[in-house]
Amino acid sequence: MLLFSTVLDIDQSLTKEAFIRLVIQWNQGSPHTENIIPDMVWNGERNIRFGTECLWLDIEEYRNQNIIAVRYEKKEKDGAVWDTDYVMNFNSMKMAIRLDRSYTVEALEADAKFSTPHFITLLIERGYLTDDHGLPIQKTAVEIDEDNMELAADVINRKTRYRLPVVYISKTCYNKDPVNVSFLASRLKGVAHVLVEKSNGLSKKLRGFCDSRNEYYGAVGVYYPTKVMGHRTYLYRSSVGYDGFLLEKVVRAVIQYGNSQMIDTLFTWQGVNNALLRDRLVCQREERLAAEKAQREAEAQATRLIDTLDEEERRIRKQAFDDARMEANTLLDSFDEEMQKLQQQVEELTRANEALEFENQGLKARIDSMDSVPVLIMGDEFEFYPGEIKDLLLAALSEALKGTPPKSRRADVVRDIIRSNDYQKLGAAKSEEVKRLLRNYDGMTGRIRQSLKELGFEITEEGKHYKVTYYGDSRYQTTYAKTPSDGRSGKNCAQETINMAF
Repeated sequence: MLLFSTVLDIDQSLTKEAFIRLVIQWNQGSPHTENIIPDMVWNGERNIRFGTECLWLDIEEYRNQNIIAVRYEKKEKDGAVWDTDYVMNFNSMKMAIRLDRSYTVEALEADAKFSTPHFITLLIERGYLTDDHGLPIQKTAVEIDEDNMELAADVINRKTRYRLPVVYISKTCYNKDPVNVSFLASRLKGVAHVLVEKSNGLSKKLRGFCDSRNEYYGAVGVYYPTKVMGHRTYLYRSSVGYDGFLLEKVVRAVIQYGNSQMIDTLFTWQGVNNALLRDRLVCQREERLAAEKAQREAEAQATRLIDTLDEEERRIRKQAFDDARMEANTLLDSFDEEMQKLQQQVEELTRANEALEFENQGLKARIDSMDSVPVLIMGDEFEFYPGEIKDLLLAALSEALKGTPPKSRRADVVRDIIRSNDYQKLGAAKSEEVKRLLRNYDGMTGRIRQSLKELGFEITEEGKHYKVTYYGDSRYQTTYAKTPSDGRSGKNCAQETINMAF
């Protein structure tokens, strides 16, 4: 399963030796000791393998196309196999970096977790990455202010398209970042540029340059290089925990775009090895045919020569002929050994293809084993607590069922969905708790405040009222009087709270 893929333009200063040494340094300098291949000493070889069956690094040079391909593989105890590939084409000065996770039976149920390869950081630090139409590729965000506002305007107006997607982050109404910008930029190094407003006052000025199409008040825009993808806006919500949710959505959108791009097979480890194998097989076949032809011609010529000699000379020539035949057979045997090695490589590639087929079959089996097929797809709303969105939908369906003719197709379908989704009535239980708390409300006591807090409400004071906000989201607010004027205040507050939150 492809987890990460990007193709980067590389500076001419990166030589083959520097590339290989950088890969080795990446492995040997890993902070995770279990990932380091011990006793790895490189003496300039271009085709060499280090490590063991479960942890290895292989370097292959494809001279015909001036390519060096490197694969690092680690097999976990649970059966998961992690492959990190670096394929450098020195003709085009482009490098493909790919992270893949394949599966065995034991690993099918494991979650796929990964981080952007640290190797990209090494390329950035050593200045090996070329600029993207004047915009440097880096692991930090570019701050946008009045001096470079045109940079953001050109992205939003689609006047400038970069090779990589551009993530534009606006400040919230409180002049704060909606996500952890430095962490986001680090996660997206090598696959996107990250621009961030210096202050929220810039949004208003930027509107005049892009016909008010710019993101503002914490919204995040992802601008893709292609017209087909266009751009996507993710709105900000002032909810507790929403910043992490928003960050992951942006990272996932950018990574998925990179993974969906088609790349030439010679920018993949399998493609390079297939090309090498094909060229070697052709070369070996031609050399063997030439050797066999030369042997037949030599034998025919030797036979004709022996027939013209006397007995002693015939014996000497016969011995020389036998020695030459033995040498020729030894040479042919060496061809057979080389062919056997190449055949072994074919078998290894075949096993790799079978592993991919197994992965597809395994994932399909997981889908087929599901008792039901999802009816709806999750949107962009952040779930305040586990099961909240599902419970809200089932509650809405249950309420709608009351006004549906009982003997109808709609009623049967709705009842079936409610019955099949284990409706827990979480919102109904919370509603009853709110009613109980506020039944005799005559002011905000410590007990009521704590109970409402446990239900997800934040309470602040504003003049003669308490402002009650659900999970810190400013869209869901109501007020309670500090000194209620009549006996129905508690019931009214409870109903407003229930309508707002559940």
